[in-house]
Amino acid sequence: MPATRADLIAALAGHIGTQPLTEGEIEACLALAAVAAHGTSDRTTAPLASFLAGVAAGTSEDRATTLDQIRRKAAELAPTDEAPEVAPT
Repeated sequence: MPATRADLIAALAGHIGTQPLTEGEIEACLALAAVAAHGTSDRTTAPLASFLAGVAAGTSEDRATTLDQIRRKAAELAPTDEAPEVAPT
């Protein structure tokens, strides 16, 4: 049984037959989730936005860039006074 976030994510990636997430993809996905939740003041927005981003990233040549583009669009659509700190990818 996976004991850590990294173990669980790697196991799920293997189960669905996709590449494991890179550190850049993990950071981009977490940043998107933060923007989605804070921008709407509804934490349930985070997994929904993340799912949509995953659908788009799954067919992308550069998954991290696709996730970052979607994060930027989410921030545009649901801006906050306090944007979460996001490291560039």
